[in-house]
Amino acid sequence: MTIINTINFFESLLTQTNKKSEIKVYKDFITILSNLKNRELTDTQFRSIEEELKTLDLQSNPENRKRYFNKKLTAFKKYLKDELSLISEGYYTAIGMSLGMSFGVAIGASFAESTGIALGISLGMLIGMIIGRTKDTEAAKQGRVLKTKLK
Repeated sequence: MTIINTINFFESLLTQTNKKSEIKVYKDFITILSNLKNRELTDTQFRSIEEELKTLDLQSNPENRKRYFNKKLTAFKKYLKDELSLISEGYYTAIGMSLGMSFGVAIGASFAESTGIALGISLGMLIGMIIGRTKDTEAAKQGRVLKTKLK
């Protein structure tokens, strides 16, 4: 399945539904595929992406479309990250914040019960966010950030 065919497929699905949750998944797929289509990728990379689209079996007719296509979107993003080193916007910021909060709870609990935990979460999240934002900026400079949301 080519990138253009897949975009057309999801655009046709958009016209068949009025559920906001399904529309969001379809638009995310369209945005990612449009971004890939406009990138300067090699022929080998394009063929690899198209092979991955074939293996995702997107043209099946599942009962729960939102859930099915959401799983396929997650698998496709994972493929792009693993194979082409393309990450979604805010990838490192989200990871940094969650790790910062986790470490913040652990460190804050060792100082005081309630105020230490709250302070630890706040500081951990702030530090994680700063580190994550720095890594996101670095990835953007390298051209590895894939636009995943319509603005």
